[in-house]
Amino acid sequence: MNSTNAERIHALWDELSDFDVSQSEAAAAHLMQSLVGLAGVENAAWAGAVRVGGPNDPLFGWRVAPVKTTDPDLDPDQAHFNVLPAWDERDIDPCFLLPMRNVGAFRTYSLRRELPAAWFESSFYRRQYGGAGIYDAVFVGFPLNEDCESHFGFYASQPVADETIELLAYAMRGIKWFHRQLMLSHGLLLASAPLTPTEHKVLQRLLTEATEKRVAHQLGLAESTTHQHVVAIFRKFGVRSRAGLMSLWFNRPAA
Repeated sequence: MNSTNAERIHALWDELSDFDVSQSEAAAAHLMQSLVGLAGVENAAWAGAVRVGGPNDPLFGWRVAPVKTTDPDLDPDQAHFNVLPAWDERDIDPCFLLPMRNVGAFRTYSLRRELPAAWFESSFYRRQYGGAGIYDAVFVGFPLNEDCESHFGFYASQPVADETIELLAYAMRGIKWFHRQLMLSHGLLLASAPLTPTEHKVLQRLLTEATEKRVAHQLGLAESTTHQHVVAIFRKFGVRSRAGLMSLWFNRPAA
């Protein structure tokens, strides 16, 4: 990778650090939009992966969280993003086995580099990728612990060069703190269960200086209902206070 691209990525890391912890989705959108431009691809998406099952499962217990795309307003049900129903039903396609290789290690994997030519004639490829104009896709997997991984995908209308894969890997490798923050914000790292959509909205505001009363007003909820959500969030993250919750994002003990 040339020095110019390295400097652009370093600047991007600095930009990410300027986002408040409550702005994880906006930060992720900025990261993906920037890398789409740098890599010359069409779209990008993020998904958190969690292991909830045992070794007898064909995908070793891994489940994929709802996908976030380059544009928060972009429909994640577009063909090349919407693999979740098939994944959850364990309707195993060869491409689902790619992220299973070297689980627990930082890695990249791509459709054109890893899968045989015959796969690109399959109905799955035509339905999920080819029909949406996607010729190739590259994925970067970042493990955070043995049961949680952060995965970014980049979708292209032409083959993705090895140099581009190297650039994307470099960009993702140096920001473990951000992968952790993104997983936490969706209740997918330390939480005992994924957050509900309303809990997710409450959590984002708990990470600001807003009071519970203010959070209730912002979301149009009753204060008692908001407090119930706060208690549920604390329980899922195993903390007893807002300070304890905040400490998770900064990876340090609560005061």
